[in-house]
Amino acid sequence: MTGLPPAETEFVGCFDQPSPVSAFKRLIGIQAQTLGQRFRPDSPVGCLLAAKSRFIDQLLICCWRHFLGRQAASLALVATGGYGRCELFPHSDIDILILANAGDKELLHEQLSNFSRFLWDIGLKPGQSVRTIDECREEAAEDQTIYTSLLEMRQICGNRSLFSSLETGIAEQALWTSERFFPAKLAEQEQRYCKYHNTAYNLEPNIKEGPGGLRDLQVITWVFRHHYHSSSLRELIKYGFLPRSEYDTLIAARDVLWRLRFALHRLTNRCEDRLLFDYQRELAEQFGYLNEQLQPDVERFMQFYFRTVLDIESLNEMLLQLLSEKLVSHQENLRPVPINANFSSIGGYLEASNQDVFERQPLALLEIFLLVQRLPSIKGIRASTVRLIRKNVHRIDQAFRQNKQANKLFLDILRQPRGITHELKRMNRYGVLAAYLPDFANIVARMQYDLFHIYTVDEHTLFVIRNLRRFSLDKHAAELPFCTRIFLLIARPEVLYIAALFHDIGKGRGGDHSELGESIARKFCIQHDLASHDVRLVAWLVRHHLLMSMTAQRKDISDPAVIHDFAFQVGSIEYLNHLYLLTVADIRATNPSLWNSWKDTLLKELYIATHNALHRGLHNPMARSERLNDNIREARQELSKLGLSAPTIQNSWQHLSNDYFLRYSADEIAWHTIAIAASAEQDMPLVLLRPQTQRASAEIFVYAHNETGIFSICTATIDQLGLTILDARIITTSDQYVLNSFQVLEQNGEAIKDLCQEIHICTALRQNLLGRKPVKPPVNLHKQSRQARHFPIKTRLTFLADPSSRHTVIELITTDRAGLLSIIGRAFTELDIQLHDAKITTIGSRAEDMFYISDRQSRPIEDENKKNRVRDRILELLGEDV
Repeated sequence: MTGLPPAETEFVGCFDQPSPVSAFKRLIGIQAQTLGQRFRPDSPVGCLLAAKSRFIDQLLICCWRHFLGRQAASLALVATGGYGRCELFPHSDIDILILANAGDKELLHEQLSNFSRFLWDIGLKPGQSVRTIDECREEAAEDQTIYTSLLEMRQICGNRSLFSSLETGIAEQALWTSERFFPAKLAEQEQRYCKYHNTAYNLEPNIKEGPGGLRDLQVITWVFRHHYHSSSLRELIKYGFLPRSEYDTLIAARDVLWRLRFALHRLTNRCEDRLLFDYQRELAEQFGYLNEQLQPDVERFMQFYFRTVLDIESLNEMLLQLLSEKLVSHQENLRPVPINANFSSIGGYLEASNQDVFERQPLALLEIFLLVQRLPSIKGIRASTVRLIRKNVHRIDQAFRQNKQANKLFLDILRQPRGITHELKRMNRYGVLAAYLPDFANIVARMQYDLFHIYTVDEHTLFVIRNLRRFSLDKHAAELPFCTRIFLLIARPEVLYIAALFHDIGKGRGGDHSELGESIARKFCIQHDLASHDVRLVAWLVRHHLLMSMTAQRKDISDPAVIHDFAFQVGSIEYLNHLYLLTVADIRATNPSLWNSWKDTLLKELYIATHNALHRGLHNPMARSERLNDNIREARQELSKLGLSAPTIQNSWQHLSNDYFLRYSADEIAWHTIAIAASAEQDMPLVLLRPQTQRASAEIFVYAHNETGIFSICTATIDQLGLTILDARIITTSDQYVLNSFQVLEQNGEAIKDLCQEIHICTALRQNLLGRKPVKPPVNLHKQSRQARHFPIKTRLTFLADPSSRHTVIELITTDRAGLLSIIGRAFTELDIQLHDAKITTIGSRAEDMFYISDRQSRPIEDENKKNRVRDRILELLGEDV
C-alpha cells in the first residue's frame, strides 16, 4: 500500500467477508502499519495526520451507507474536533456528529445504534452524538466547548443541505460574540494551567494539555477562526498579528509537538499525551539525542522539548493579548498615555515610545520591568514591545552587566514591594534574565533527574522566590504563620531573594553545586555593590542552603550536642532566620506533595532549639545533664497537675533510662507515664497511639520486654496497615525493657483522624507482638513506583563509627520502597542484632536511614566477618547483588 486511503469499494468488500469486523480490523492494521513506516521523527507529520483522516473518512462513508441504506442521504455525518481539522494521530479520538431531522432520530434509532456498535467492534472508539440543528444551536449557545467543537466541523457525507443550515446557524455572531467567546476561552486556558501548577516545566509534562502544549495553539486557532472566519493560521500574518518570522517559529514549534505526539502514540499503542519517564529514553533515541557513549541523552531531549513549549507559551501570550485588544477592548482604551520618555501605557500595557528605544537606551530593557512593578494600573507589556525586547536582548552584553546603573535597576526590581516573582518570570520568558545572568542560562529548561525535584532548575528557582515573597504578604499569612513572623525580622528581603536566585545556579556543571553557586553569588554581590556583610550572608546561604533540611531529617535534634553543632555552623540568629526561611521555601518549591506537617514541625523544632542555643551563647552550651534534669522536672510538674502521686510516677519510671528522658519531650514523657501507670505487668506489651503530636504526625508507642524481633514485627505490621514511617526512636534499657516510638502518617501524607482506625492499629500491633510470629511482608515489598524505576539508586551499606563508642552505626542508602524497614528488622532478627536507635530519612525516592546496633550483650560489633554477614543479608533481602 502507498499510505493513501483504500478505495471505498475495498471497504464495501469487507461486508461480504465471513467476518466483516475482522476484515475492517485488518485494513485498519495495515493502514496503521503503513503510516508508522512512513513516520520519520525528523520529518513533518501533517501529511500523515491528513492521510489518517482521509482513511477514516472512507471507512465511515462505507459503514454509513451500509447501515443506513436509503436513509444515508437524509442525515449528515460530520467530523468534529481534531478529526474535523484533519489532524488524526495514530490513536486520536474519532469525534463525530450525526445531524438529523427531528423525526429521523427515533425512526433511525436502530440503524444508528448498529452503526455505532460496529465502529466500537472494529476498535475505533468514536465519540458520537446525534442532534438536530435546533439542539446543536441550543447546546452550543449554553456551552462554549460544544460551540468550539462545531467551529471545526467538516462534513464527511450525507445531507449537504442539512449541514449547510447548521453552518449558517453556528456562524451567527449572536450565538457567541467575540466579546463573550474570547474571555470564555481565556478562562478555560487559565483553569487548564492551574491543573498543571501554571508550569510546563515538570518531569512528566503533557504535550497536549500542559502550558505551552498543543492546546495553547488550538486556543489561538479557535479565537482567530471565530472572529475572522479563517481556516488557516497563516492569515495571522495577513491581519498583522504576526510577522513572518514569528509565524514560522509558531509552525515549527507546532510541528515538533506533532512529531512528538505521533511518536508517543506509536510507542505506547494508545492515545498517550504524557511524556512519562517510561518513554523519554526511547523518544530521545528516536529523535537523535545520544551522548558520547551513544546512549539516549534524556536531558538534552527534554531541554529541546521545553524550549519548544517556551516558544509556544510566549507566542500564545502575545497573540492572546493582541486578539484581546482587537476583539474585546474598546478603542478609547487604546490611546497612548505617556509614562516617561521611553514608554507609554496602551490599554493597561506598557508600549515602547518608538522602535529604537532599546537601541538608544539599552538600560530600558530592565527599566520596563521595574515600571510594571511600580505602576499598579499596568497589567503587563504590550506584544509589540515584547517583540522589541526579544529583538534587542543581545544588547545585554558584558559592558551592560558591569554598568552600575543596570546593577541598580536589577536590585531595585528585587527591592520592590510587589511584582517581584511576576517580573522575574516575565524576564525569564523573554530571555532577559539569562542574558543579564549568563550563569542562569545554564539552568534554563534543565531537568533535575530525581523524584525530589519535579520542575526544571530555573522554574524551581523562581518558585522558591515566590514562596519567600508569600511569607511577606498578609493575604498568605495563614499558610505558614511562623514563617510570616520570622520574615518580619528580615531587614533586607532582597538578600534572601538573591540567595534563592543563586542557590541552585551551579547545577549541571559537575562538582558540588553549592560550592559553585557560592562563588557565582559572591561575584554577583560584589559587582552589585552589596555591603560586605550582605555579601558574606548571601554566599553562606548559597553554600549551606541544604544544611538545615539535612540536619532536621538526618540527625537526632533532641540531642543537645546536635543542636550545639548546628548552632555553631549557623553562628547567629540573623543567619538562622535567613536559612530557615530559605529552607522552607526551597522544600515547598521542589514538589507539592513533599511538604507536609511533619517537615513543617521538624524544621520549626530545629529552629526554636537553635534559636535558644544561640540566645544562650555558644560558649555556654546546654549540657546533657541539664537537658535531662529539665525534662524530668517538667514532666513531673505536668503529671502532678494531672493528679499522679510522686510514688506512682517513680514506680512508672523504674525501667526508664537516661536516654529515654533525653530523647523525649516532657509532653511525651507525661503521655507515656500515664499509660504505664494505668497498666499492669500482664498488660505487656503496651501499645499506644496518639493521633496528633507536637510534630503533627501520629505516634505509635510500644513498651515491652526486650525480645527478639520486636522492631521487625512493628515495622512489618505498620507497613501492612498502609502507614508511612517518618521517624523511629528505639530505646533499650539496662534491665531489658524496650520503648519503641514510631512517627507515622497515612500514605497520602495526612494525619490519622479515624478513631476506629486508631483502635485497629493498636489491636493489630499488640496481637502480632503477643503472637511472636514473623509478620508476612506486604505483597508489594520489592515493588517500586513506576517513576522510581527510572531513577535507580545504587544501594550502599556503610558501617560508621559511633562518636559515643556505644554502638555500631549502619548507614543505608537505597531506593525507598514499601516494607523497607521491615526488611532491615528481619535481617537484625535473623542475625541476633540488637537495635538501639534509627533515623529515617526519605528524600523523594531516596531512603537514607541510620541504624545504631549492637550484639545481644549491648557491645559494638567490631568483628569484620559479622559486619560482612550483616551487609550481605540485608542486600540479599533487598534483592541486591551481594
